[in-house]
Formats: sequence, structure tokens, C-alpha cells
Amino acid sequence: MTKKNIIKRVSISALLAITTSCAFAQDVHFTQFNSTPLLLNPAFTGAFDGPIRVSAIYRNQWRSVLGSAAYRTIAVSADAPIVREISGDDYLAGGIQVYNDVAGDGNLSNFSGLLSVAYHKFLGLDGNKILSVGLQGGYTSKSIDISKLYFGNQYQDGSFQGPSNTQLNSSPVRYATVNAGIGYAQKVSEKFSFNLGVAGNNLNQPQESINKIKNSDVGLGMRLSAQAGAIIYTGERLSLRPAVLYQTQSATTEIIAGNEFNYIVGSDPEVRGLASSIFVGGWYRNNDAFMVSAGVEFKGIRVGVAYDYNTSSLNTVSNGKGGFEIGVRYIGLSPITAARNLVYPCSRF
Repeated sequence: MTKKNIIKRVSISALLAITTSCAFAQDVHFTQFNSTPLLLNPAFTGAFDGPIRVSAIYRNQWRSVLGSAAYRTIAVSADAPIVREISGDDYLAGGIQVYNDVAGDGNLSNFSGLLSVAYHKFLGLDGNKILSVGLQGGYTSKSIDISKLYFGNQYQDGSFQGPSNTQLNSSPVRYATVNAGIGYAQKVSEKFSFNLGVAGNNLNQPQESINKIKNSDVGLGMRLSAQAGAIIYTGERLSLRPAVLYQTQSATTEIIAGNEFNYIVGSDPEVRGLASSIFVGGWYRNNDAFMVSAGVEFKGIRVGVAYDYNTSSLNTVSNGKGGFEIGVRYIGLSPITAARNLVYPCSRF
């Protein structure tokens, strides 16, 4: 190993050592947050017109910097109404969400499984307003392979000196977590509808630490988030779908805002739930990246891809190359459901 490579390896290892504790204490995030509604807000469980919804997404980030050690995340969910017509059109929905995230040279792994329920209450007589309340609980296992990491105290005068005395624990950290949320959706007119939500994740603030010396203050901070989105039809076929997501956790704040242009092609545009469409969007994540997304929707299936152009301080190393995502979502549809085109119109969630 040349001196140049040693310095580079130590520098990257130092960066990982600094960010490992942050990564351990943060939840995963996606550019296409519409592909992970149950991660976004438990109240969005079952928040759609149809018998079932299945979503999956894959994200690969920082490959230009870390190569094969790039951050890799996959998430899969399924949700559906389980008890209908509880009081009028009110219904209870249930869902399951799993995701696995692997990051860095040390294979920092984060696996979570979540179960959620949500009650959807119709307000008024027109069926165009719904208030939703959701609760979610799950299990998480996090681990890191210490043997694959290098630290500054292992090198002296450019020479490798052997094992590190860093006090880190390679045993998995396991804990339960509790999340809750509330949402509201309304169809104002044939051309305008919107969706709002507020959620709190990790309400029990579970303890997690990779230090061998336990610290009772080391816990996963609550993640508080707010979501807003709308569909605005400018004609029979073209619609604007602006959305914003705000999240804060520990000392970190994330804001994603942007708009998606959706154009119906082929089928009768009046039957919007069944019509095929193409979409393209532009998004910005504060102090981090510009993002673009594009894809197609057909017969209840939505396939989208997204790419992040990095604008943070890591831009010098990454050359602007951030993360790539591909997401797939399926919502079961019937002609009657599609033609009604009622609430829960915002595909961002």
C-alpha cells in the first residue's frame, strides 16, 4: 500500500468514524418518498382507493465516492383495507413495511420490520374529506463489521501498526420502536385535491449504541415530519403535483420540495384511475441535492426512477454524483373505484 493510498484510506476511515454515530442515529430516506408511504406516516396506511397497495424501492448512494461500499437501501411494503363500513364508509386498514440498509466499508446494516394500522373517518356527506389516524410498531436490528474499518490510531508515520484500540462493539443492536401519525385528505373540486400529514417516529426513543462502554444518553432521536401535496388539473390530461416533505431528527433537518408533471396518454382521461400516464419531476433537498424523477403509470402500476445531483460539501469528492433510485408501486383498481376518483388523490404519498 502506497503512502498516498494509506492517507486516502485513513481519511475515508476518519470520515466514516465521524459519520457512523450519525448514521446509527438516523432513519433512512428516499427521493421518491411516494414509494414508501408507511415509512412516511402510519396514517397513510390504506390511504388509497383500491383493494391493495404494494410498493418497493431500491436506492444506491455515493457509489462515486465509496465504490462497492456505497450505501444500498431496499424497502418493500403492502397495505390494504381490512374492515370496511365500520360507520358509514369509515374503514380500518393494516400494513407491513420492511427495509434493509447497508452502508460503508464496515457494512453498517439496518434491518427493520414494521406493522401498522390506521382508521379512516369520512367527514361530511359528500365523501370527499377523510381524517386518518395511524399507529405503527416494529423491530429493528443494526450491526457493523468492525474488522473492516480502519482508524487513525492504527497508523504511525505512514505505517500500519495493527489493531485499533477503539471501543466499538460488533454485536447487533436490537430494539422495538413506536410510531404514530395523523393525515387529512380532501377533494375540493374535479380539478383540485390535496393531502396533509404529520407524524412522529421513534416515540419511545430506543437505546442504541455501538460503544462497548454503554451510555444511557445514546438513544435514537424522535423523527418528526410533516407532509403536504396536491393534484391540480390544468386540463383534461395535464396535472401538476407539487409536494413538500419536512423532517427533523436529532440535530438534522431535511426539506424536500418540488413538483411532478403528469400527462395522461391513450385511454379516456375521464377515467383517471385506469388511464396510462407519463410523468417527470424536479425536486430540491435543502443543502444537499437537486433531484429529477421520471416514469410511467399504467393499469394501477407506477414505475419511477430518480437521480440526485449532490450540492453539499461532499460535491468536491463526488463530482455531483449522488444517489440513484428505482421505485415500483401497484394499487389494485376496479372500474367503479377508478371512475369515482374520490379522495386520496395525491400520488406523492
